[in-house]
Amino acid sequence: MSDSPTTAPLLSEPHRRFNPLLDAWVLVSADRTDRPWQGGREAPTTEDQPRYDPDCYLCPGNDRAGGARNPAYDRTFVFTNDYAALRPDSPTERFEAGLLVAEGERGTCRVVCYSPRHDLTMSRMPLGDVRAVVDLWAEQSSELGAHYRWVQIFENRGSAMGASNPHPHGQIWAGSALPTDAAREDASQRLHFERTGRRLLLDYAAHETGGQRVVVEDDTWLVVVPFWAAWPFETLVIPKDGAQRLADLGSVDRDRLAATLNALLVRYDNLFEHPFPYSLGWHEAPYDGGENDHWQLHAHIFPPLLRSASIRKYMVGYELLAEPQRDLTPEAAADRLRSLPETHYAGPAPR
Repeated sequence: MSDSPTTAPLLSEPHRRFNPLLDAWVLVSADRTDRPWQGGREAPTTEDQPRYDPDCYLCPGNDRAGGARNPAYDRTFVFTNDYAALRPDSPTERFEAGLLVAEGERGTCRVVCYSPRHDLTMSRMPLGDVRAVVDLWAEQSSELGAHYRWVQIFENRGSAMGASNPHPHGQIWAGSALPTDAAREDASQRLHFERTGRRLLLDYAAHETGGQRVVVEDDTWLVVVPFWAAWPFETLVIPKDGAQRLADLGSVDRDRLAATLNALLVRYDNLFEHPFPYSLGWHEAPYDGGENDHWQLHAHIFPPLLRSASIRKYMVGYELLAEPQRDLTPEAAADRLRSLPETHYAGPAPR
């Protein structure tokens, strides 16, 4: 479905776009990337990594920072974070003193090593290994969802997004409360479902299919720079069929998800011919035992780079004090990503 032609002039000038998932707005200032830049630049990321790093606390057989030793794992590997932000034995009391309110939060944090190889990233892993990561995400979600209300799978890739180690890995945090953005997405999806009887993100996917903001698409998965994207090359990954959680995906859907993620992440790397930093996270229906027919599984990917491998988008000033603002249109970002080859600029990963 295409956008109405009557809106085209508006979308080429400064304007605001509504994010129905978060019930929020973003300011779009088209072509502000042309302005001169004398600001900060990201340090180059080292591309050449050894297959095994004896000093890496995530490599097989090595000692971790907390003192435990990794097994000699030869596939995916999960362990409880040695410096977890959430703990299962935290107190649950609530504190209130007028406007001052606090409550205990129980949970756990796990680290997910995607591969025993230190020199790979998900964009360069074989599809079978990416599929193994998808399976692990689903298994871990179901296991943790039996004990906690919210399970947050995420990956910070690259030092620009705070990754402390280049070894291919992600994290899973699970907690007893529904986090702020999850609660807002829950309310928005529920309201849309009550009004229409349909899932908000399935309606959105139907609108975007075959359109100008699509980056990768097949019969099962849609990757789009959302109409309301805040980050320059932000994308949204949506299964076209109803799925509330990763565990709902069948074998074919998981295979195609692995291929879809690979096709997207290779394009990200190819954009500036440089390992592309990002934060990737899955939003699944809460594990609260309630009615979640309104929920649709999806993933957000937030990359910080703006116009080169060294110049990033800063969410400061107006963005912190007013609302998010982006410097090029989502349509232009999608066009750039979509036009890139699906073959990695660095060639096949070393065997």
